[in-house]
Amino acid sequence: MKILLFVLPLFLFGRSLCKGSTLNDKRPFPQHAVYVKGTIKPNHKTQSQLDTEVVFVYERWKKNYLTEDIGEKGQYYIKYQPKGAVTCSEAHGYGMVTFAYMAGQDTKAKDYFDGMFYFFKEHPSSGNSKLMNWQQAIKDGKVVSVGGSCATDGDMDIAYALLLADKQWGSKGKIDYKAEAVSIINALKESTVHSKYKTLKMGDWARSEGARGTDGTRPSDFMLQHLKSYKKATGDVIWDAVAKNSYSIVNHIFTDFSPKTGLLPDFAEYKDGKFVPAIGKLLEAPTDGCYSYNAARAPWRLATDYLTTGDVSIKTQLTALNSWIRTETSDDPNNIRSGYYLDGKVMDGRGYQDLTYQSPFMVSAMIDAKNQQWLNKLWDNAVKNNKSYFGDSITMLCMITASGNWWMP
Repeated sequence: MKILLFVLPLFLFGRSLCKGSTLNDKRPFPQHAVYVKGTIKPNHKTQSQLDTEVVFVYERWKKNYLTEDIGEKGQYYIKYQPKGAVTCSEAHGYGMVTFAYMAGQDTKAKDYFDGMFYFFKEHPSSGNSKLMNWQQAIKDGKVVSVGGSCATDGDMDIAYALLLADKQWGSKGKIDYKAEAVSIINALKESTVHSKYKTLKMGDWARSEGARGTDGTRPSDFMLQHLKSYKKATGDVIWDAVAKNSYSIVNHIFTDFSPKTGLLPDFAEYKDGKFVPAIGKLLEAPTDGCYSYNAARAPWRLATDYLTTGDVSIKTQLTALNSWIRTETSDDPNNIRSGYYLDGKVMDGRGYQDLTYQSPFMVSAMIDAKNQQWLNKLWDNAVKNNKSYFGDSITMLCMITASGNWWMP
């Protein structure tokens, strides 16, 4: 084993990173985007080494999860379970974003992306047919939709991926990426933006506004940089309002419910004129008001906005979050547990480790040079570990970001 561990880095670092680039790739990986002044990247390795390790993790992720539809050749999805339901719109969004960013390194990235787009079109939501049915399963030798309506986060990523594709490959081919992105963005406005509060609802199923579930929101859906890209693509000021209200929800929960930790809940509900952590079960479990598998993505989603746009609206919350997790873990990523109450206590039965919780802190750490060594440790932890679809897919996107390769469309 020692010999293999020694040889692997030599092999990786000797690769030509852009060997897959084609004339059709306008922004081939690596791009080395410039983030806001004062932010950091891992500094214990060269930029070339960071890029190479992104490629290594990408190839591992692709091998483990990219799957061709058994019934429709040339269509692809990201497999998230080996049996039963095999994929979902969330996984689809992760995959499409990843392929758009990794084009140039992978000569087949556009083929995979287009195949995933066609899969998306084959599985419309029953609520709004321009959005994606949130879950698919294999039945009678075919991949069929079984989820009914949409989940907001999956379609948000799919729309963003299509904006990336427009910049990466242009929209004059078989797929008009820009037009398709705008179509989804407008459908999101119609079916997932609350008509009164101008906040993100959890899916197009939340039509009967006025109830806890239909008025509720999911902070991990607060992809603020996505919202700003939607505004740029459409000129629609609704996305300014949604972004502003998302910032307000984060700051209210932080100030009133997690001032020492900066933690956010999986779900928030509207109560007495404000959004508060879900009280008991809102959508999934009695722990919906805790920092669990949905909220674990928030450090990545929120910090990406600061890195790329410089908006300081929630920087105080992110700073508190970084300070708390570093103290809680004694700067050891292996001490990050898989679920917390908002006061910072580990949730019952959640003492295990999961990349889902570890990797997003890598992105939030980037906002301040004080976190440099912590960031370096989180990077190495992400490269060496892989365990499951969810954590691995999130890690893939966090590493694209942390390496400086998350450019804006």
